[in-house]
Amino acid sequence: MQFNNTTMIEEILINNTVAALEILYKQKVDKQLIQIQKTKKEFEGDLTIVVFPLLKFSRKNPEQTANEIGEYLKNNLDEINKFNVVKGFLNLVISDEFWLDFFLQNHKKEKYEYFEKNNGESIVIEFSSPNTNKPLHLGHIRNNLVGNSIAAILKASGKKVKKVNLVNDRGIHICKSMIAWQLWGKNQTPDITNKKGDKFVGDFYVKFEKENKKETAILIADGVDKDKAAQQTPLMEKARKMLVNWESGEKETRELWEKMNNWVYMGFDKTYDRLGIDFDKTYYESDTYLLGKEIVINGLKERILFKKDDGSVWADLTDHKLDKKLLLRPDGTSVYITQDIGTAQLRHDEYNADKLLYVVGNEQIYHFNVLKIILEKLGRKWAENIIHIAYGMVELPHGKMKSREGTVVDADDLMSEMHLTAKTTTEELGKIEGFSADEAEELFEIIGQGALKYFILKVDPKKNMLFNPVESIDFNGNTGPFIQYTYARIKSLLRKARERNITLSDNIPDNINIHPKEKQVIKNLYDFSETIQQAAENYSPAIIANYVYNLVKDYNQFYQEIPILREENPDLLNFRLKLSEFTSRVIKTSMELLGIKVPERM
Repeated sequence: MQFNNTTMIEEILINNTVAALEILYKQKVDKQLIQIQKTKKEFEGDLTIVVFPLLKFSRKNPEQTANEIGEYLKNNLDEINKFNVVKGFLNLVISDEFWLDFFLQNHKKEKYEYFEKNNGESIVIEFSSPNTNKPLHLGHIRNNLVGNSIAAILKASGKKVKKVNLVNDRGIHICKSMIAWQLWGKNQTPDITNKKGDKFVGDFYVKFEKENKKETAILIADGVDKDKAAQQTPLMEKARKMLVNWESGEKETRELWEKMNNWVYMGFDKTYDRLGIDFDKTYYESDTYLLGKEIVINGLKERILFKKDDGSVWADLTDHKLDKKLLLRPDGTSVYITQDIGTAQLRHDEYNADKLLYVVGNEQIYHFNVLKIILEKLGRKWAENIIHIAYGMVELPHGKMKSREGTVVDADDLMSEMHLTAKTTTEELGKIEGFSADEAEELFEIIGQGALKYFILKVDPKKNMLFNPVESIDFNGNTGPFIQYTYARIKSLLRKARERNITLSDNIPDNINIHPKEKQVIKNLYDFSETIQQAAENYSPAIIANYVYNLVKDYNQFYQEIPILREENPDLLNFRLKLSEFTSRVIKTSMELLGIKVPERM
């Protein structure tokens, strides 16, 4: 019996339930009313139809309606083996033949899916967006991992995706690092001090803040208002003057700015490379802010925006029940949102994308609401396509991070710590037998990176999270190393089969009796493409992470309870090895969508 596995079983059930309602009750029902969910584990069944929304059409009680629809589906669909009714829920048991047929049609494919690729929707996704006054830290790691994974998931779901970065390379915070280097740098460089360039410059940002605190305390002691003192120090005056000089193109300031930023970029590149992050294009605020200023000035001429007596330019958002928003300071320098206006316009002009996604922390929700409103006021209808993918903060067991005080968790240091923890744990468990020193180091890096990335990505991006490096490296439970180890276990199984001269065949009989544990693994494999779509629609790598964990968990139960290499029936032996091989491919693809490598052995 051949089933149509290019059509999802849910779609088949929806269409036939609509047909059942028309035949049984003479009612034409919208497909949207048919609710299908996975059957709860305490009941027999694979999929469940929620009957309650259909009672107004049947005019019968839930049990009777469910039984009548169940009988219709069982009699008209080969896919339905049997059904049971629990109150208003119709639990359907999908036939073993359907699951086996799905397996037979798809197990040979390197990557399978039900959805057509290149559906035409184009997306530009911005993530990372570092400042050139400090190195990347744990918060940046979550940003990069979430953005990179969402991009991969969107591509897998058929979208045309461009990954872009916007480097915050100008502004008062950049000038702070520059002033500090001028005052206390003593002409040192990253090479002289043997420091990564981003860390070298970041130290001067911290130095500025510490010295500015001292000057602030002096002003407060002299009677200056506490809230104003920090902005009135001699150091802050120097920084503001430098920003004006920078925007006016003053040669010496520009040369220093370029030199220090280049130090930072070399440091960033090393961090990105280790994290496995790349971009299709990198934008720089030093370029985009000019376009933003031009758009703002034109908006002022058109009286969409207004100017105050001090010369500052504002947008009035009170018609949206928001405050007024500053766009240009009295001295003519721009603020963050001004350059974001320019960047958005530049991206629209360059890509004309259907959606412009921004992966930025949830503390910027207000900022992006304002950005969309201002762009719409300025006549940019495409502003409705801007989507802010907000993510929560990452905390550590010992509390929050503070950049200005130099108490952030440095990204490079964290990755090195993960590598060391992976080494210690792996050696203790004896999982590097037969590895050369170089191979072992490569394995430690794969495990450490996998632990870090999976632990972060398994949490819904919108939620705040607590990152515990020790908990993340555990070869049992919902962790990256547990999934990596299962993949390596399958590859070891397949190697042993080859060593025993067991030849895997694609010719699998269609009358094999599959065990419930095998069926559960196949059901998970069947769900993969739908899971990708769900993760893409929700912009959530956590959906993929938890999917692959459940797949691995169910595979391990199958592996522990069902004989594979000890199976004497050659057809069953071949089927179980092919099922294992298929599972390994889906594990690998799932982990790739999370930016995680899987080792061939461990």
